[in-house]
Amino acid sequence: MIQLSRNILLQLLALLLVFVASAACLAQQNKSTWETLTCEGAPSARHENSFVEVGGKLYLLGGRGIKPVDIFDPERKSWSKGQEPPVEVHHFQAVAYAGKIYIVGAMTGAYPREKPLERILIYNPGADAWEWGATIPADRRRGSAGVVVAGDKAIVVSGIIDGHWEGHVPWVDSYDFKTGEWSKLPDAPRPRDHFHAAIKNGIIYCAGGRNSSTKTGETFTLTIPEVDVYDTRKKRWSTLPAANNIPTQRAGASSIFLKNDLLLIGGESAAQTTAHNEVEAYNIKEKTWRKLPPLNTGRHGTQAIYYKNAVFLAAGCGNRGGKPELDSVEKMTDRK
Repeated sequence: MIQLSRNILLQLLALLLVFVASAACLAQQNKSTWETLTCEGAPSARHENSFVEVGGKLYLLGGRGIKPVDIFDPERKSWSKGQEPPVEVHHFQAVAYAGKIYIVGAMTGAYPREKPLERILIYNPGADAWEWGATIPADRRRGSAGVVVAGDKAIVVSGIIDGHWEGHVPWVDSYDFKTGEWSKLPDAPRPRDHFHAAIKNGIIYCAGGRNSSTKTGETFTLTIPEVDVYDTRKKRWSTLPAANNIPTQRAGASSIFLKNDLLLIGGESAAQTTAHNEVEAYNIKEKTWRKLPPLNTGRHGTQAIYYKNAVFLAAGCGNRGGKPELDSVEKMTDRK
């Protein structure tokens, strides 16, 4: 009887230790909340813009209207101004390569029939200067595309030809930064626009987005639940099982990797007037989604940056559509 009681006590103690460890782990995860930064100065309020890190500075570029580059120093928490672009440029996912910022797959002009840029637009942070790059093939021009860098190439995924009106495409193209050569790659499993692509270990993930269709009165409703995946080495597409569709369907979200987690941040949808504040993470090892702490201010139409163990997000729009444009900065530090 005494021996039996001792065994029961040992089992209870083991369960208690497991519970304490799990609670400690959960508490540690909950420390990774969003902080709205108090900064010296402020950027121009904007949305449908990009946010890119080069050389330890964070560059806020583009958006509706012509706005100067806003430069954020994350160490000093201060903003300064750079040059205005030569044209209005919006709806793009900018990428950094060899110290410059490249804009590919962007739009210019007014809603709802914005036009895709005919050439790559480049910003040189070192010189605070804009320049025009290579011409984009006429039969592959579109805006609101996902773009990532794989080695010495930019990979441009999907997008829409005619602003928000019509012409969703599943096209995938690569641009060689060194040679200026364009190449067609296998089409994605489905077209999508208003999304960001993210790359990890040579694998591109496309999550979120929609098929914008103002022509049919379905600008916000045709959101995409599936996650499509492209292996850049095998040049092969696949789609995650339906059980791994994104938990909260939305477009205009930021997407970025935080270690093995693909983050889907903010966005807009027909389901609500305010912009989404949801932050959801797909762990590529565990193959599961989970919720992370929400943004302090829901927003869509901007880009996330991972820099020095933290995710930064600036500007964007606070409601579905185009107003109000935001100028705040949020930061989530990874405390794991």
